[in-house]
Amino acid sequence: MNLPDENQNVAGPSRAVRVMQFLRRHRLLVTLLGITGFYSFYIHSVSTNPPGFYIDESAIAYNAYCIAHTGAGEFGNRFPLFFPVYTNGWIQYANPTQIYLLAIPFTLFKPSILLARVFSATWVFAACVLLGLLARRVSGQRRIGVIVGVTAILTPWLFEVSRLVMETFFYPMALALFLLALFHAQKKESWSWPTIAMLAATLMLLTYTYTIGRLLGPLMAFGLVLFVTSQDRLAGIIKTWVLYGFTLVPLLIFRSKHPEALTQRFYLISYIKPDSPWKEIVPRFIRRYLEDLSLVNLLIDGDGNPRHHVPGSLGSFLIGAFILVLIGLVVVIVRHWRSPWWRFVIFGAAASIVPGALTSDQFHSLRIVAYPVFLLLLMIPGLSFLLECPASEDDALPANADRQTPTSTRSPTLSRLARQTLLAVLLAVMGAQVVYFQSVYRRDGPERGWVFDAAYKDVYDAATAMPNRPIYLIDGNEPAYEHANWYAAVEGRPRSEFIHLDEGMRAPAGALVIGSQPSCRPCQIIKKSGDYLLYLSF
Repeated sequence: MNLPDENQNVAGPSRAVRVMQFLRRHRLLVTLLGITGFYSFYIHSVSTNPPGFYIDESAIAYNAYCIAHTGAGEFGNRFPLFFPVYTNGWIQYANPTQIYLLAIPFTLFKPSILLARVFSATWVFAACVLLGLLARRVSGQRRIGVIVGVTAILTPWLFEVSRLVMETFFYPMALALFLLALFHAQKKESWSWPTIAMLAATLMLLTYTYTIGRLLGPLMAFGLVLFVTSQDRLAGIIKTWVLYGFTLVPLLIFRSKHPEALTQRFYLISYIKPDSPWKEIVPRFIRRYLEDLSLVNLLIDGDGNPRHHVPGSLGSFLIGAFILVLIGLVVVIVRHWRSPWWRFVIFGAAASIVPGALTSDQFHSLRIVAYPVFLLLLMIPGLSFLLECPASEDDALPANADRQTPTSTRSPTLSRLARQTLLAVLLAVMGAQVVYFQSVYRRDGPERGWVFDAAYKDVYDAATAMPNRPIYLIDGNEPAYEHANWYAAVEGRPRSEFIHLDEGMRAPAGALVIGSQPSCRPCQIIKKSGDYLLYLSF
């Protein structure tokens, strides 16, 4: 009879141990493979889901194309600070950051919806990776960085924002860069000029990247007072404010030359008007703030605009992740309230809702796009608590954190096993919700063509297939001419093939017309698709 070898189990490390040793030896390779796999998942089907191309996307993409090839916006403005888009009563001013960024790939490659959407998704994906890196530095634990980074990548809110070639796609990155610069700065008692320059530059990005930044940027700058712990630190913050103030000079000059350019859009979408009394504004603001803070919107319904959130896919933030946020908030209040860093994160979360609360739309996920970034950061103390690493707990705190409470007196009420079990359950709940969201998003997302102006391409294709030139463009329900400009750029057609008519003008008799009105008279309708018409004018 063969007896088992007594040394069989100790002859070498177990398979699990060998796997862990391999992962440690090839950590960089494994990390790169993991990021590549998630990135491939992230950009999958990005050209068809969402379907079509919304009018604001066409405006941004077309102006980026114009900058890339002519150095001017669509109306001939050479390298403008803010881009005028649309005409007649639709005139707006687009922010510069995304347009200039998108001009870079359009300089190198042929413009297309696929290129624009991949470019947009890449920036949000990179922001999620940076949030994971920041979580690693804040917590001192690699696994917490991985959990936060992966959670950010899979968060429905950021995932759906990444699909929109609008003024939001760079904002998570701008905020992540600012938070990285701030975490680096707050570890030092005295701020050097390179540190101050990093803070001022990232505050500038927050301000110029999206309309909400003109409020959120100064709010983040004001929040730096939370880091005043000494005269040296106060001097560094004042220098940061001064340098940041210099970056606002171009904005102030632009506003002096175009007094209504940067406010007309706000008055259009807000309940605040130039003559609104404070006794009406304050109660309305409080009500709107609480609506945007609603957990029903955050976790159950999501943004009610199907352009921003696929209906029926649950909320915009993962329920399991939000429970970790609540645990993290309690841990911060109990253990780390004296840490300026964590006080700033809570302040940032509260401040990020303000821009959305100033407008009429309830839970407009684009206007409060900074909110999920701060929520993800608040997961860190919750994860640290549930993972329980007492020996390195103090090392996990940022500089200036409250270190006066001895580790030995911080005995948690839950056992290590109970906390790890709770974390496993929460991660499982998050995984189940991600699977559900992705299944609904992949199934129903492509059916949203009606909110992404997909029907315009049908009448555009029918028009360009006909020999009639020029093709006249008439606005009705929206400045749809911008779609023709963009699709012509994608196909390499000269702009002279199209003539955009001002409001109230009629096309000549026999002319081929694309209009965004429900009917036409007198005319011969050739094709109708959605809200768009292709017809011959009589």
